[in-house]
Amino acid sequence: MKRDHHQFQGRLSNHGTSSSSSSISKDKMMMVKKEEDGGGNMDDELLAVLGYKVRSSEMAEVALKLEQLETMMSNVQEDGLSHLATDTVHYNPSELYSWLDNMLSELNPPPLPASSNGLDPVLPSPEICGFPASDYDLKVIPGNAIYQFPAIDSSSSSNNQNKRLKSCSSPDSMVTSTSTGTQIGGVIGTTVTTTTTTTTAAAESTRSVILVDSQENGVRLVHALMACAEAIQQNNLTLAEALVKQIGCLAVSQAGAMRKVATYFAEALARRIYRLSPPQNQIDHCLSDTLQMHFYETCPYLKFAHFTANQAILEAFEGKKRVHVIDFSMNQGLQWPALMQALALREGGPPTFRLTGIGPPAPDNSDHLHEVGCKLAQLAEAIHVEFEYRGFVANSLADLDASMLELRPSDTEAVAVNSVFELHKLLGRPGGIEKVLGVVKQIKPVIFTVVEQESNHNGPVFLDRFTESLHYYSTLFDSLEGVPNSQDKVMSEVYLGKQICNLVACEGPDRVERHETLSQWGNRFGSSGLAPAHLGSNAFKQASMLLSVFNSGQGYRVEESNGCLMLGWHTRPLITTSAWKLSTAAH
Repeated sequence: MKRDHHQFQGRLSNHGTSSSSSSISKDKMMMVKKEEDGGGNMDDELLAVLGYKVRSSEMAEVALKLEQLETMMSNVQEDGLSHLATDTVHYNPSELYSWLDNMLSELNPPPLPASSNGLDPVLPSPEICGFPASDYDLKVIPGNAIYQFPAIDSSSSSNNQNKRLKSCSSPDSMVTSTSTGTQIGGVIGTTVTTTTTTTTAAAESTRSVILVDSQENGVRLVHALMACAEAIQQNNLTLAEALVKQIGCLAVSQAGAMRKVATYFAEALARRIYRLSPPQNQIDHCLSDTLQMHFYETCPYLKFAHFTANQAILEAFEGKKRVHVIDFSMNQGLQWPALMQALALREGGPPTFRLTGIGPPAPDNSDHLHEVGCKLAQLAEAIHVEFEYRGFVANSLADLDASMLELRPSDTEAVAVNSVFELHKLLGRPGGIEKVLGVVKQIKPVIFTVVEQESNHNGPVFLDRFTESLHYYSTLFDSLEGVPNSQDKVMSEVYLGKQICNLVACEGPDRVERHETLSQWGNRFGSSGLAPAHLGSNAFKQASMLLSVFNSGQGYRVEESNGCLMLGWHTRPLITTSAWKLSTAAH
């Protein structure tokens, strides 16, 4: 685009800090005229999406008013209103045209009308592409986005900080607040910008201060993200490109999880716009495996997954002399030391434990699964558990065949199949999930434990997937905010950011992050001849105890749903552990 929309915002904010002796040139005025060949319509749409209630056809007149305002403010000291030119902060007004009229009239303001409560209206929520903000179910946490005209005690003005709030006749012109936040799902991003003055002498003049927060930017950030996704869905890449640039600028004004989430989603949107898909190769798989280890150390999600699945397997193996676990998600084998120790302590002595681990190939062609097996073998020897191990390298679980697994008769060896965050990766491969569930039926396990993300990121409509993923990952990032800063935390955020990038930027077989809800998985398993095996109450109690060591258990929540266990952050379920067995009809 030829014109730079940032220069208007920059000029508005600069009026509050310095007096400029120069005027807007005719060349700059020409930049705000309506472009030919229908270009003005797109600019009107962009301005409306970003919350500015002004048409591109009015920008030439807006520029003239800016010139008048600049001239008047440069001479305002002569009128005794120097605080307007030096100390007042004016922030990103939405009704630009009305705001300029208001600012010009401020230099000769009429008397303030009497008010019963002394409060100005609250800034209304902007609309996006003609749809109200409530349609997106993205809520704003209200702060003190209203102010009251304080009574000034002249006797104490020399001993306290003096803060005067400039009144505004237009409700959309500015907002004042002491603390506020914007919420997407469970994420709260709060940034407070204040300007204060300490009176050091009685003769020093009182300075006018307006407190500005990031609530308006937070709302616009959410709306810009949604509008960019909608523009991509409509294949309006010109508008999407302009919006993704705005998202980057707006994200800077936020703090904490809000800023991180917006940055990762902005990168993913940009990759989709410019068709720069993230890599899907052996090196990337290896990196994801390493990042997952950091995620394991940082937060309870993977520990909860391993613990609840192990508890179900342990109960299913009760009384069995020979047991065999087939792990679809071997990775670093972090799940199995705890189960081996529990088997070692079993009354009557431990069973013979056979483990088959399946994982992707290493980028350097090393046998990393063998290395994991060697470490587990050392542990088994130390705790006196008879142990057998075999590793299988597979690019996809869909390449697996039951004949490879050296299955033994079910009356001599009990088999459990385990999958943690793996089955959803098969949904992008035609017939992949059906093939794997068919193999599970051939194995005839006593139990099939499954852990998956509790969210639907596999719908056919991009905008719906984007909205759901924005809520889901905002909640995940919010749950990480209570974790002390460390390398593990940073790597955990990168781990989640890679998932966001794949989910948003990729399509077809390259999009492997195709999460589905428990009810959707239940339908798939039921049609494949599997029935739910309820997790016991003991697993629920022990999982609740496990969470107490993370953030003192505050914020995390375990729920039981139809015999399955869900771990969530506050009211939002995030992952689900379920157990399945062959239905009676399948035997």
